[in-house]
Amino acid sequence: MANVFISHRKVDVPDAKRLAEAVSAAGHVVWFDEWEIGIGDSVVERIDTGLEGTSYLVLCYSAAGVMSPWVTREWMSTLHRQLEGRDVRILPVKFSGSAPAILADIRYADLSQDWDQGFEQLLKAIR
Repeated sequence: MANVFISHRKVDVPDAKRLAEAVSAAGHVVWFDEWEIGIGDSVVERIDTGLEGTSYLVLCYSAAGVMSPWVTREWMSTLHRQLEGRDVRILPVKFSGSAPAILADIRYADLSQDWDQGFEQLLKAIR
């Protein structure tokens, strides 16, 4: 069982929630903002706690892009931790569109063409 952080833009909530539910059903611990940030919580504190304990950041992107302020901070801080040698991986997931150039060399799970096949590839990457 792995700790998985789902990073997504607000416009991608329906697909991100579907993905979070599927990863959770596969037996992993999932951090998904709608489940983890309650009324009265500090958004920054809850995200920081979620990122600190994660083994995998699933970076969801679509034609809407990936460059929202929150998502950018989430994946860039994870990339920094990865480059420092910490045991965390970024797993890009494509709903549609294309990934940021800095992540172009990282293989992604393509859910845009075949959700089931892309999801199976993602699960294989989560150990």
